[in-house]
Amino acid sequence: MAKDPREMLNAFMGGLEEVGQTNEEQVGAFMNLLGAAYAPGKLDTKVKELISVAIGVYNRCEYCIVFHTYKALEAGATREEIMEAAMVSVAFGGGPTMAYSVTLLKDSLNEFEKDFK
Repeated sequence: MAKDPREMLNAFMGGLEEVGQTNEEQVGAFMNLLGAAYAPGKLDTKVKELISVAIGVYNRCEYCIVFHTYKALEAGATREEIMEAAMVSVAFGGGPTMAYSVTLLKDSLNEFEKDFK
């Protein structure tokens, strides 16, 4: 059965918020790390999100795939750019990486792309 990317995104964001209520220091440190890592520098945020999609698919981290697909679209990446980044990771991850690219990543694009048009 296919997973619902929007439900997964909401569960992840809600989980961060809930755990942050009792583990504020740790969740805050994680969020600060994300803020620093994704701030524009020599690479812009869009490129960093494309890298993150590729890493998420390679590692088969379902929540990473969903979250970073959303963030890549938010940063202005196109469906084609996101899929191309994923296909680069297939060169390293083979069949399992392709499986996540043609299922959860594709479904995430289908779900979230309309949010940014």
